[in-house]
Amino acid sequence: MKGKLFLLPTVISEGTIDKALSPEVRAMAKQIDHYLVENIRTARRFLSALKIDKPIEEICFEILDKSSNVNDIFNKLQPILEGKNMAVLSEAGCPGIADPGSLAVEMAHELQIDVVPVVGPSSIFLALMASGFNGQCFKFNGYIPIDKKERVQAIRRLEKESQQQDITQIFMETPYRNNKLFETLLKNCRSDTKICIAKDITGKTEFIKTMNVAKWKSNVPDLHKTPAIFLLYVQS
Repeated sequence: MKGKLFLLPTVISEGTIDKALSPEVRAMAKQIDHYLVENIRTARRFLSALKIDKPIEEICFEILDKSSNVNDIFNKLQPILEGKNMAVLSEAGCPGIADPGSLAVEMAHELQIDVVPVVGPSSIFLALMASGFNGQCFKFNGYIPIDKKERVQAIRRLEKESQQQDITQIFMETPYRNNKLFETLLKNCRSDTKICIAKDITGKTEFIKTMNVAKWKSNVPDLHKTPAIFLLYVQS
């Protein structure tokens, strides 16, 4: 019989295992010896913090990242075909959401392997929940372009789509460029456009606030080097 592919969530902010993860995560981790991960070092650290009562040296880790190809993934899923369970661990939050874990899931379905998602935190959905924006119609856009001209064009497009389609736009940036992105938003969005900033979600310095651009201009937060999710919404 084939094993199963479990999608195990990790914490978004360090030191929040008991607060952010269900007991099921620890229970599943105790039973699994094969993992697909983006970074072996951080995966080892996470499993050690879970206190799974199993030597980390006995666990097999395989790299799964955006450069992984079909053949790589097929070969790395072999333990499942031999009857062993395997898990995908994200760097933060839930595997498969803005995460290369979806590549393994796609292959698992092709091989008729059962995929088991385990409940856990997602910064994207937690930010949407806390924003006060439209939760019926929303779009995650990933990273905003770095090029200045392309970035401005992308922001204006997202703003226009939000107004025309009554849609919540969700996006993010590399932490050290957060302040620059927010500065661009304030310069190029309408004064009545609402923006929600959700940073360090579930962490000790969690900050989630929604205001229109006009109000944000006099209340600019420091977002440097802190993981954050940005949401934009124009009420039609």
